[in-house]
Amino acid sequence: MIRANNEPFSNFNSKLRFRTKSSKQYDILPKHVKDTAFKNVNNSKGIRSPAGPHHLLLCIVISVVAYTVLAILEKSLPEPLTISNEHNHPDRFVAERARNHLVKLTSIGPRPVGSKENEILAVQLLLDEIKTIIKQADSSHKIEWDLQRVSGAFSLQFLDGMTNVYRNVQNIVVKIGPIQTSRHSLLINCHFDSVVDSPGASDDGASCAIMLEILRVISHLKIPLKNNIIFLFNGAEENLMQASHGFITQHQWASSIRAFINMEACGAGGREILFQVGPNHPWLLEAYSDSVPYPLTSSMAQEIFQSGIIPGDTDYRIFRDFGRISGLDFAWSANGYVYHTKSDTVDKIPLGTFQRTGDNMLPLILKLVNSVQISDVEKYSTGNLVFFDFLGIFIVHWSEVLSDIINISVVIVSLLVILYNASHTHVTGFNVKDYFKSCCKCSSLFVLIWLVTLVTIAVLSLTVVLLDRRMSWFAQPAWLLFLYITPTILVPMVLLVLFGRKFLWGKKGTHYPQSLMYCISRDGNQLLYIMILMLCVLLRIRSGFVVALFVTCNTISSILHNTILKNNYGYKVLWLHWGCMLVPFLLSAYMIQAALLLVVPIMGRSGSGNHAESVMSLITSAMFTLVFSFYNPLVLLLQKAYTVFSSLAVVILVSFLVLVFTPLGFPYSGDPNNLAPQRFMIAHVERSFYSYNGSLRDHQNGLWIANLDVNSPHSVVRHAPELMNARQITQDECNKELYCGLPYFMPVITFIWKTHWIDTKPLDVDIPLSLNLTYRDYRLNDVQRLSFSAIGPDHIIFTLSLYDGIKLKDWSFSSGEPLKGPPWNGRPTYFVYYSCADDIIPWDFWIDIEVPKTHVGPQIEVGLSGHRMHGPHQYTPELKKLFNQLPQWTTTTGWAAAYKSYTL
Repeated sequence: MIRANNEPFSNFNSKLRFRTKSSKQYDILPKHVKDTAFKNVNNSKGIRSPAGPHHLLLCIVISVVAYTVLAILEKSLPEPLTISNEHNHPDRFVAERARNHLVKLTSIGPRPVGSKENEILAVQLLLDEIKTIIKQADSSHKIEWDLQRVSGAFSLQFLDGMTNVYRNVQNIVVKIGPIQTSRHSLLINCHFDSVVDSPGASDDGASCAIMLEILRVISHLKIPLKNNIIFLFNGAEENLMQASHGFITQHQWASSIRAFINMEACGAGGREILFQVGPNHPWLLEAYSDSVPYPLTSSMAQEIFQSGIIPGDTDYRIFRDFGRISGLDFAWSANGYVYHTKSDTVDKIPLGTFQRTGDNMLPLILKLVNSVQISDVEKYSTGNLVFFDFLGIFIVHWSEVLSDIINISVVIVSLLVILYNASHTHVTGFNVKDYFKSCCKCSSLFVLIWLVTLVTIAVLSLTVVLLDRRMSWFAQPAWLLFLYITPTILVPMVLLVLFGRKFLWGKKGTHYPQSLMYCISRDGNQLLYIMILMLCVLLRIRSGFVVALFVTCNTISSILHNTILKNNYGYKVLWLHWGCMLVPFLLSAYMIQAALLLVVPIMGRSGSGNHAESVMSLITSAMFTLVFSFYNPLVLLLQKAYTVFSSLAVVILVSFLVLVFTPLGFPYSGDPNNLAPQRFMIAHVERSFYSYNGSLRDHQNGLWIANLDVNSPHSVVRHAPELMNARQITQDECNKELYCGLPYFMPVITFIWKTHWIDTKPLDVDIPLSLNLTYRDYRLNDVQRLSFSAIGPDHIIFTLSLYDGIKLKDWSFSSGEPLKGPPWNGRPTYFVYYSCADDIIPWDFWIDIEVPKTHVGPQIEVGLSGHRMHGPHQYTPELKKLFNQLPQWTTTTGWAAAYKSYTL
């Protein structure tokens, strides 16, 4: 007897005339007879024929259209408020005024630390605006300001790790609060400095401009604040967060801060995303949820960022780690192509972006500063939240404890539904145990399918590399759909059809109907995700809410199938299942779109050694595997699955042909309306290497090209013929010299390790750089103190490596144990970053090393590099000539540098 959803197939039994539990008579029948028999089953009363292939193809097309609509909606921004009509909207943020502030700031030019533009002109401009706001403020507010000049040092676990030393960096600090002084403050932070050669409109001048407008609006309010708001305009974030460290550790107002908001950017415009909250203090996220009109956030984004996958950091780390404060970290992420480039200008930021950010930040700030929680933060400090916004409409959030309860409940209900399916969909000799056994086999099959899919994607990406068509998706992310997303849909379906039947055999030679295969594959996939969800619960992974949502909707689909459609396994089941999975699909597609907006531009600045094509293909495939894995069993409901397969295969084949034989796959764009430039970071370097006896053993001059993507520098050889002479820095050179004997500006040798060198004539600008051992003091327990005096420009890098047997005991840079970098030739290394914003004097420091009495010969090897990051001597004629030759689809950053290596 066969049952499908509790309906007997009596016709089938009578025709075959068998009722034995073992079904021996059935097993000996020829295969074509059994196929005919089960075809009759599917055509009996209450059973629908399998769906046509056009149904699944239509589902795929609609899914792509839905994703496209989400991508378009992502660019939608609110109507900006202008100065001319602000009188109709009192107490509202005015986007045009904020933009005007930014125009003034960026007109100064690039503002690296130590430059006149950053230390004098930008500071004066901001102070003038602040003083004007104070003069026009309502009398119900008390407003103070301070200009802080601060020096200090700290260790930073970022990239390869470093010790950060700074002198005379500046902060502009404004405090607004009630007339009756409060002991509690909310900090709002931006930075007005920029990287070399960039006007820094989005990163982070726009945030400072928005803060000025927020300060103006709040200062005009008639109702006094309950607590203080401190606006920090910090002047040295691009020097790896020096100014924020100086403020939070040394400023007189820092002790009153109970929470903070950090405003950053890794792209120009778009929507600001809340990507870090806490640690703990769930009331911060609740305030965000209750107050902002345009939410964009996810605990998944926070877990991804804090995992270190994305090469970046913000002042959030400083306030959290050194101030022991919890807060919210916001950033713009759209159009990351112009991030840290000359193209980061005001015109790249839509006016609606200013309005959206201002409309979000203003009510959030007022909510936080007037809250009960900020006056007693310890009382409300316990716990973290699981949270996400649904398509930017509203925020869903719950506690981690409730998250565990929800996830476990989802697991239990899902297992019960699978148990119900097992007991109501069976054939003779195929019981609940057999059903679960087949589901487990199917789960194993899906794991194998995932692995085969990823291997297939890896092979496809390798093929693209061999065809020399890498990064076609950089300027046109739609290529990801054709090259990697479509195979991610196709391969699992093909494998499921080819091998699924073998995994679903109950006994050798037994052949089961298509409908049963669908049920088992659907529940087998469900079992796999149940296990993944339980793993998320055990490992405290808050991103498990995505898996829970898919499992829940799949369970709902199964319940509706059992209660409404019953024996129907035709197109209605297909559309029912697709419809039930639409909500998690939309949410996942929404988050994937945000992730791709961030990750794709990063591939253009993540170094040539990162195998961008393989990385991007696997990331994309892995993300869409979750989205489509719940749709894969639908292929078992089709009459002619090969029609779907051939259609998707044609898409892949045509895409490869277009990629190979047309210029549509060119990875870069110089179109002002669609910028996706290739980045070139080149330093003109003078290198000197000194032996143990103090003699000069080698001296070189050349252009050092830090390859920021996989196509550098060969992509521009025909435009700049001298790049034909560029030679790659070899591993032998890196083994011979500390940090490859190169003036790394940041500790990224494991990040950007493929670089090139072109020999040139000597630099025509003098870069004073020297390191003098002023004295050696012998102390107790074999410890020696070596005192140094370094002379150089306002940006100096000091690297240190110890010979075998030598130990670094202490140094003057920072307190605590010195932070190690990556080992070099098996020996520990240390990276020290030093900048002086003003009043350059020799940099004096000491190190204590322990030297065994038996040690003979060299003790340490040090490298010293000086960088001219601004001013008239930043560029050499050779740099200018090379940059002028590069095509318009490139963007450049360059400076002059010197490097000296010493063995002591």
